Amino acid sequence: MKALIQRVTEAKVEVAGDCIGAIDNGILLLLGVEKTDTPAGVDKMLKKILNYRIFSDTAGKMNLSLIDTGGGLLIVSQFTLVAQTNKGSRPGFSSGASPEHGELIYNDFITKAKSIHSHIASGEFGADMQVSLSNDGPVTFMFETKE
Repeated sequence: MKALIQRVTEAKVEVAGDCIGAIDNGILLLLGVEKTDTPAGVDKMLKKILNYRIFSDTAGKMNLSLIDTGGGLLIVSQFTLVAQTNKGSRPGFSSGASPEHGELIYNDFITKAKSIHSHIASGEFGADMQVSLSNDGPVTFMFETKE
């Protein structure tokens, strides 16, 4: 599983012109699911993201997590994150999850996130989505789990 997080002042995701998820201050999470990903990997990644200290404390240092700030988490599926880009000029997706497995892991991530944190929004798996954001900083980090 690969996750790209961006600290945002606002973010939203639209499908066919309708806003289906939006947050104010918080994290936009682009989530790529690989064929070897499991629910245990979901738990590990979710814990990392919710507790990663990327928000400023009163001294201006990155010492606060999303849990500490109570900010929003917008979760968007992003299969292109798992692409192999090291050879040629076309991405390869052989490590990517099947649509069925990808959707299962993505939905598990959302369900578990909602059980831990109150401000969760999400995109729609497999949909043509338009994502808008105001990146704060910019602050962006990439995470990867190895099963």
